[in-house]
Amino acid sequence: MAMNESNNAWAKGIAFGMEAGTVNVPYPLLVHYRKLRLSDTEAMLLIQLLAFKQAERNDFPSIGQLESRMDMAPGTLAPVIRGLLKEGWISIDEAVDEATGIRSEHYNLSGMYKRLGEWLVAQQPNASGRRTTETDPAPEAQEEQERNLFVIFEKEFARPLSPMECETISGWVDQDRYPEELIRLALKEAVFAGKVHFRYIDRILLEWSRNRVRTAEDVKAYAQRFRGGMR
Repeated sequence: MAMNESNNAWAKGIAFGMEAGTVNVPYPLLVHYRKLRLSDTEAMLLIQLLAFKQAERNDFPSIGQLESRMDMAPGTLAPVIRGLLKEGWISIDEAVDEATGIRSEHYNLSGMYKRLGEWLVAQQPNASGRRTTETDPAPEAQEEQERNLFVIFEKEFARPLSPMECETISGWVDQDRYPEELIRLALKEAVFAGKVHFRYIDRILLEWSRNRVRTAEDVKAYAQRFRGGMR
């Protein structure tokens, strides 16, 4: 009798679990996340984002929801998200509903799949019989550059950066290829003008890019030409 009750409880548990749904997690992420330089918290965060997306149809869970799910203290997960954004594991995309015009954001996990794929390819022997990772250095210099920018911006803004703001800085470095020096100077210009917000800084960088301003000397010369034209 006790055995039947135990079997029934086990069957009910399995049934409940199946009804709750399943989540597809990339096997290399589970097995190799340490070799990919991900912490336990970072790996679990990626898994939770997959869970929200696949099982709950929630593409943009709040930081509070993620912290509650992972049993983390308020404010402790934001730096982890910023790190994954900076490293390219995730990104935040914006979409606009054509019918209503309402803007929405969602986590894009394509970076995770790209990083996993690149790492797996790098483990394959090349023509010399050595793994690619044995000869190709990791882009640590660029990662350190972006990390320094995050610190500088957070100091000027006197608050932690949001995930979207971190994504903007990463975009300036990775996509627009703005030199770090130029980004720091644009921030300085914004502080001097009393307009410390990302849209204003982005406009400065765009204007400088259009006028082929790439160094501190270029900024100084451009400012002199601008002032000369105002006279």
